Order: sequence, then structure tokens, then C-alpha cells
Amino acid sequence: MSDRLERLLAAAVPEVCPAAVALIAAHGTVVAAATAGELVRYADAGPVPRDADGHGGGGAPGALAAVRPPVRRDSVFDLASVSKLFTTAVVLSLTEEGLLNLDEPIAARVPGGDPRLTLRRLLTHTAGLTPTRRVDLELPHTGPAERMAAMLATPVTGPVGGPYLYSDVGMIMAGRIAELAGGASLDVLVRTRITDVLALPGTGYRPVPDRGPVDRVAATEFKPERPGPGCVRGEVHDETAHALGGVAGHAGLFAPADDLLAFGEALRLGGGPMLGRESVAEMTRDQGAEGAAFRHGLGVRIGDPGIVGPLEGAFGHSGFTGTSLVVDPTRGLTVVLLTNAVHPVRGRPGMRELRCAVAAEALRHVA
Repeated sequence: MSDRLERLLAAAVPEVCPAAVALIAAHGTVVAAATAGELVRYADAGPVPRDADGHGGGGAPGALAAVRPPVRRDSVFDLASVSKLFTTAVVLSLTEEGLLNLDEPIAARVPGGDPRLTLRRLLTHTAGLTPTRRVDLELPHTGPAERMAAMLATPVTGPVGGPYLYSDVGMIMAGRIAELAGGASLDVLVRTRITDVLALPGTGYRPVPDRGPVDRVAATEFKPERPGPGCVRGEVHDETAHALGGVAGHAGLFAPADDLLAFGEALRLGGGPMLGRESVAEMTRDQGAEGAAFRHGLGVRIGDPGIVGPLEGAFGHSGFTGTSLVVDPTRGLTVVLLTNAVHPVRGRPGMRELRCAVAAEALRHVA
């Protein structure tokens, strides 16, 4: 549907990412769509140095896989931190029903919780919490429940109320508080309050075996510490989400491009039938978090230069695996880019440039 978009993705594969799908919708109509690459390109990775926290270094691609299926428009990708938008939507849905209050201290829900923390501070990354916590390394012989309890007990180490400090820990807490208020696990809440409501059958946590065959899913990083041959495929890439059982407030969702586009369109149009207009307005309002390179709403970034390119004022989020959703209500645009840029190793250059180039291509369709 778009030769220019096809060329953008083709130029990025495989150096920036082995696989990519991009969709651009203008006023609700898909005006450009493109795919490029292979869902699985590598069987393993070259030497990948690990730091003290167990994170991989830059590494190098290893051997090519024997079977390299082409990416398709309906291929499923690990959304990584784009999952935070879904967690936020669940929280706001619960607030609409009076089951949560954005400014209530979390200590009312979490025994022993810091009384200075609220959902608003968690969703704006102004809670003073550490960016991440590797409970898999801290508690190697425990299960998800024990690890979640440790996560909820994470002490505040920075100023509460700002400045902005991006924290997966805070979003994990927000997801758990949603579970306590909603009386169901986060994957169930996402399904009943978002994906069923918007008819997004391909979106969910733990796609294999829960959500269908592995052959639709893009591979991510080579993680020799996990059981099974080759690169991770069909289970969450993020180590902390994996340690928590694959369902967490900060990461863990998988989706095809059209599902993510439909979610973005729901936000662009004011939330219905997922959320009320007032909730979306509050979600996308500048909450006054200081110290970031962009403005911040509730769980959403506004004008993030790393993803919006020339779409100034657009909101959205990116994911570590190489994903992004950008919504521009003023121009009537919704832009989806799904890649597996961490396959087979993290640290590839060019992802920011690709995201911004796709956003710039979207602008052409309304100029």
C-alpha cells in the first residue's frame, strides 16, 4: 500500500531489525502498510557479555537459522513497554467504576506500602522508585508470587513527586494494584476491559501456548540461560516480566499490528467503548512531571522526540524490543511500528531513526 514505507522498512532490515511491520492510519483509514524481513533470522548469538545485573551487552549476530519464515502483517510481536499503555487503560477503567482513585495512597491497597505513593505518581514515573529490579536474580529459587511481594516492598530511593525517573517497578506496582481492586489477574483484566471490548483477538500475555501457534511470533533475544534451543520466541523477552510469570504491568503483552492500531484508534477517538472521554483526556494531559525530554501524561509520553518525529504533540510509547505506538489526534493519525530489534542481541543502532522516519512518512499523508 505504500512504496515509500516499504522502502523505509527494507532499508532497515536486517541491520536495525530482522523483521518489521508498519501501519499508518489517517482519520481511521489505513493509508500505508508495509512488512519486511524474517520472524526468525538467527539461531543463536555471538559472545554476549553480561554485566553485574545479568543484562546482555552488544554482542553480535550468530548463525543464521535453518528456517527463516517471512514476516506478515498479522505476525505477533512482543510489545515490551508499550504494554504500559494497556495497564494504564485498565487502571483508568477501574477508576471510572470507583474501584480505584488515582490520588489515594497505595498503602490503602498494599500493606506496608509507602504512604507517599499514589497511582498518579506511579503512572507518571514520579514516585522515586528505582528503574528496575531483577527479582529473578535476587530470588532465584522462588516463584512469581514471592517475587511480586518483593517487588511491592521496593523502597523509595528518590524524591517523591519528581523529577521524572522512568521506573518499571512503579508500573508493576500499578498493575498489581489493579489486580487487587479488580479482583482478577492483570491478563484477565486486560482481556475483559480492553481486548474483548475492542475485538483484539491476537493481543494478550503469554502467546504460546495460550494464544496460538509459535509460527506467527517474532523471535527476540538469544538467552542461553533459558531452557530450549535458539532465541526466545513466544515468551516475554523482559527478564523481570518473565520472572513474574509472564504477566506484569510494565511488559509482557504480545500483539499484531492491526490490533495495536485499533487500540491506538480507540484512544484517538476518545476511548469508546474502552474508556470514557474524560479518562482519555486525563491520560493524555500533561501531568507536570519535570526532568524528562518530553511531557508526560498517565502512562503515556507526549511529544517524545524518540518516536514522534515531526508529529509534535502526538502521544504514545515505545518498547525495548523495537516497538512503538504514536497517536496524533490533531492530525488524525495513528502510527504503529513493530520490530524485533533485540533479535538475536540488544544494542542495535538505528531504531530511533526508523521510528522517526515512519512518523515522518505518516505526516505526508495529511500534508
